[in-house]
Amino acid sequence: MCMASFHSRSSNSNGNHPASSFSLLLLFLLLASVSASETVPKAMSKPATGNFDRGPVVPTNPLVTFLERVQETALATFGQKDFDPKLYVDLSLKSNLSTTVTAFHKLPRNATGSVSIPDFKEFMHEYFDGAGNDLVYAEPPDFVPEPDGFLPKVKNPQVRAWALEVHALWKNLSRRVSCSVSERPEFHTLLPLPGPVVIPGSRFREVYYWDSYWVIRGLLASKMYKTAKAIVTNLIYLIDTYGYVLNGARAYYTNRSQPPLLSAMVYDIYNRTGDSDLVKKALPALLKEHQFWNSGIHKVNVQDNRGRNHTLSRYYAMWNKPRPESSTTDKVHASKLLNASEKEQFYRELASVAESGWDFSTRWMRNTSDFTTLAITSILPVDLNIFILKMELDIVSMAQIVGDNKTVESFLKSAQARKEAIDSVFWNEENGQWLDYWISNGTGSQECQRWKASNQNNNAFASNFVPIWIDLFNSDTCIVEKVRKSFQSSGLLGAAGIATSLTRSEEQWDFPNGWAPLQHMIVEGLGKSGSQEAKSMAQDIAMRWINTNYVAYKETGAMHEKYNVEKCGDIGGGGEYIPQTGFGWSNGVVLAFLEEFGWPADLKIGCNGVLL
Repeated sequence: MCMASFHSRSSNSNGNHPASSFSLLLLFLLLASVSASETVPKAMSKPATGNFDRGPVVPTNPLVTFLERVQETALATFGQKDFDPKLYVDLSLKSNLSTTVTAFHKLPRNATGSVSIPDFKEFMHEYFDGAGNDLVYAEPPDFVPEPDGFLPKVKNPQVRAWALEVHALWKNLSRRVSCSVSERPEFHTLLPLPGPVVIPGSRFREVYYWDSYWVIRGLLASKMYKTAKAIVTNLIYLIDTYGYVLNGARAYYTNRSQPPLLSAMVYDIYNRTGDSDLVKKALPALLKEHQFWNSGIHKVNVQDNRGRNHTLSRYYAMWNKPRPESSTTDKVHASKLLNASEKEQFYRELASVAESGWDFSTRWMRNTSDFTTLAITSILPVDLNIFILKMELDIVSMAQIVGDNKTVESFLKSAQARKEAIDSVFWNEENGQWLDYWISNGTGSQECQRWKASNQNNNAFASNFVPIWIDLFNSDTCIVEKVRKSFQSSGLLGAAGIATSLTRSEEQWDFPNGWAPLQHMIVEGLGKSGSQEAKSMAQDIAMRWINTNYVAYKETGAMHEKYNVEKCGDIGGGGEYIPQTGFGWSNGVVLAFLEEFGWPADLKIGCNGVLL
């Protein structure tokens, strides 16, 4: 029989102000719901695709619609080589929209409708400010070249010098929204925000939701607490304005969110700073966000094989047209489909995958060789529901801090219900993993379907191991040992880190790419467990990841968005845009790993232990 090992949910070796912990009774109640599920076959049932899109649509604004036309003209004028469609919807106007549209219509065009390069360049120069010009540099108020107490476990001088260079990148990525955006919002697709931001970098010129969690983890390692709090304040502002945190702070992102990690940001900042005012400010916004993810289109009901009903959540964007930031690309993919209704459904799937942050991956495809079979709205994702479970647990802790006992009681019940749902729907005893679950096409919040073992996706993805990140799972020694062995034999661990999947496709969230967030969640979960084998595995993965980041940085002078886990020091590829540098979450995870694991003075860094 598996015996759970209990420890404080708020355990944090680096935290100075641990949040209120759960009682032993609560942990017992929640952990007790972990049960050995029935063994399931490896086959996965994939329901037939429907042809009708019935979901809601959040309308865009006239500027975005016009900039999509500019984007199409730019593609026709300049051609596909090095073309980035996002550039054109990030432009801001110099004159009012009607004047600019009139000038656009007057541009001379040839028989195919394209404009000459000189004419188009002249038009662009006269009527538009450059993409990113409405975000201006903001000096971080709490940045110092070497903070007191910075990475005390890093003893190797070369590693320490590099870590300080990564730390200095926060200055490069710090911005604030220009006053012009508030003064003339109709001239911009950038949205106003109350405080400074930290951007991911390169083409990602605006703040992004889930990126911000790992940015904040790095800022906490850098002792930049004011900057971290400002990011949270901006995200709370988005909830207050729109009812949810947007994918990013652009007008064309208002139709979707991203993985909900705001509560984790607040929780971690509180653990370091003891700032109860931030908790009080965040709690009402988090209650709104929880409602967003647990009602309407995001909510799905499943009845397990014991006849118990469970409610879980899915990604579902409020959009069924080409994504403005990738409009020309989306239309090319959709051209393979036969009719308008199929295209609308495909466009919704594209936007919903973007909401997941995993854009794009064979994880979301019915046919892994056919991009148009994206069907994420028919999938209950393991990681999304883990993020929401963590949100519920974080809300309990925050409600305890502010003395809101009613919310404590309500969200304890919500957390217990979701924990039971995760155990019943996702856990696969034979695999030792939590598996995504395919639902019947079109299933909504008012329908309930019976759980089928064949609807679990038995393919290996890094997301299958994300539940180990939260204490309810990493404190159960039996579950940790099963998951550790499963992960060890999964094939996902490469020479330079954890692969996103085992499928070698052209999509960036597939093999051989490794991403900082996935490394961090799995490593942190294994490291927090009571298993020495799991702790050793966590340190090994972290050091592989640090090595590959270090070598790539020394070779290219930059931190990268993703890395090739097959080869130390090699950057990632694939996807719908060229590899990006900067890079917010990669910087944050490296600093978080160095803070947690350190680097001994006599241990060389580099590929094959060769110091660069």
